[in-house]
Amino acid sequence: MAGWDTPYPHDFEWDYFPGPARVGLGVGSAPAAPQTPCLSTFTRCEFHNKVADFSARSRRPQIEVNGLSHREGSAFLESQRAVGHPLLNCELNPMFDIHHFVNGETFKGTSGRWGDVFNPNTGVVAARVQLATEAELDQAVQAALAAQLGWAAVNPQRRARVMFGFLSLLQARAGELAELISSEHGKVIADARGEIQRGLEVVEFACGIPHAQKGEYTEGAGPGIDVYSMRQPLGVVAGITPFNFPAMVSMWMFPVAIAVGNTFILKPSEKDPSPPVRLAELFMEAGAEVGLDLKGVLNVVHGDKTAVDAILDHPDIKAVSFVGSSDIAQYVYSRGAAQGKRVQAMGGAKNHGVILPDADMDQAVKDISGAAFGSAGERCMALPVAVPVGKKTADELRERMVAEIETLKVGISTDAAAQYGPVISKAHREKVAHYIQMGQDEGAELVVDGRGFKLQGYEEGFFIGPTLFDHVKTGMKTYHEEIFGPVLQLVRAESFEEALELPNKHQYGNGVAIFTQSGRAARDFAARVNVGMVGINVPIPVPVAYQTFGGWKRSGFGDTNQYGMEGVKFWTKVKTVTARWPDSALEGHADSSFIIPTFK
Repeated sequence: MAGWDTPYPHDFEWDYFPGPARVGLGVGSAPAAPQTPCLSTFTRCEFHNKVADFSARSRRPQIEVNGLSHREGSAFLESQRAVGHPLLNCELNPMFDIHHFVNGETFKGTSGRWGDVFNPNTGVVAARVQLATEAELDQAVQAALAAQLGWAAVNPQRRARVMFGFLSLLQARAGELAELISSEHGKVIADARGEIQRGLEVVEFACGIPHAQKGEYTEGAGPGIDVYSMRQPLGVVAGITPFNFPAMVSMWMFPVAIAVGNTFILKPSEKDPSPPVRLAELFMEAGAEVGLDLKGVLNVVHGDKTAVDAILDHPDIKAVSFVGSSDIAQYVYSRGAAQGKRVQAMGGAKNHGVILPDADMDQAVKDISGAAFGSAGERCMALPVAVPVGKKTADELRERMVAEIETLKVGISTDAAAQYGPVISKAHREKVAHYIQMGQDEGAELVVDGRGFKLQGYEEGFFIGPTLFDHVKTGMKTYHEEIFGPVLQLVRAESFEEALELPNKHQYGNGVAIFTQSGRAARDFAARVNVGMVGINVPIPVPVAYQTFGGWKRSGFGDTNQYGMEGVKFWTKVKTVTARWPDSALEGHADSSFIIPTFK
């Protein structure tokens, strides 16, 4: 087997590649670590009497054995032991399973249905995840119901202390979580760390829930009458999250929902299900640290449409938050609302970046490149459409963008030098490639074609190179639809008004950006554009955690946004109390109950 026939020297050293998907062998004077990871997972290996127990270093480590399957890896180890190779004692474990997390512990369902979880860098199956039945979802709901009244009775200060503890654990484990995200999603480690940071900022907001959940009070609304309101939890609520931000979007939902006194069912994407489970484990730790048993407060149920429909139809789930594609968002909103649930459903996007002639072109090119190609374009707040105003601006942007693309590095998710990694799956890579071909067929000019990109040693990975189109027209299907990949489309506009009209008329209205040095133009644009989130010289205008996130048109269904005070409103119901404590000795008994109360 190439690269493995030379014995390792006695000064062999470990070279640890972070992330559950990869633990490589140190090179020293030994042959280079193989470039293609595989399914083979070792829990304990001995090299010249050096023993490595991986369980302390990674939850799901792997040693790379030239892309072998588990069966081939086993045979390979036996052959190497037979010839005296220094792989003296290795235990080979099968592919691991990812289970539900219900009532504070791992819950092994009995559905018999599984989904494959891939390592996008290599294109091989790294794990399998259980897919819940309707009955298994109900078991999670029953656990949440049993916990809800007790959790809601915990005073707001103690609930906040849980959030503070959870925040501390997130900060301490940010590296581990980033590696976990990276191993299943494929985004580079730095990007995954950014995801964790934006998620934990919502937890920071939830730490202030004693203040955020306060009601209002009016003294003396009438003679001896006071009026006050209180925000009370809904009960058992649920969140359905997408693959592109397995941790961040989960933390947009459950920290605020739980902090106000609800219990939560989280149904993450089955494509990268491990990070939400880890979040639930850390949340349990946070409760234990302040002396609270949080069993049933946060439950994670994996699944496909069966689980989604079970959530939407379950009579004990009172509210559902969703993030995903627009077609599914509309389905979730319609079906959930028909069952009497409160629903917020965030959909897709086709965000535009308008570049005025006075823009700082150096900064604009960097910003647009990162926003269009970062995370392989798998962001609902990516910037896949650039709208340069005027021919000179368009020609300059195109020339500079081509040069910028040539500097980009696409690599495996653990490559610190890579700007972005693979897309989530082979099917999604093929979908993006189909859109590129469609754009070419529609008559757009394909300036840079990323379909031929291959990463040496990772040829089966789900990689696609940065792609640039020019002279894209508004009637093209590729302009109308969300591609969700590393594809940037240039749509040229002759004037400010024409540029403004593009996002205003598009079916999506999630985010938009304008690049200019004119305060007047930026102010006018922000006031008139028909989009939910606006960036002024900011390419990805995701609001901070104490503001709120939400798109317009087909980018958002429902009338309440994610997180911030809008999140508090969504996850609570308002009760208003009008109180009077009459003294009959002083006031007598006025017979006024047959007329509507009025105050003079």
